Amino acid sequence: MNAPNKRDRRGANRPDTRLRLGPVNIAVLAAGLILVTVGYLLLDRGSVSAAPLLLVAGYCVCLPAAILLGWRRLPD
Repeated sequence: MNAPNKRDRRGANRPDTRLRLGPVNIAVLAAGLILVTVGYLLLDRGSVSAAPLLLVAGYCVCLPAAILLGWRRLPD
């Protein structure tokens, strides 16, 4: 379903540029947030091996993948 074009202050049409997240994006985002939360909890308990791995996986893999996965531009 294509979103209608919006009008700016000058009255010109501009495409809707909002980020559309589907169910897969939401699931990957939730997994990333869980990884980051568990990573910080392990870091608080003194883990120096598992915590950084979970934080890197959450911040550098899951969160960007949640934004980029399945993202489509509207046709002109």
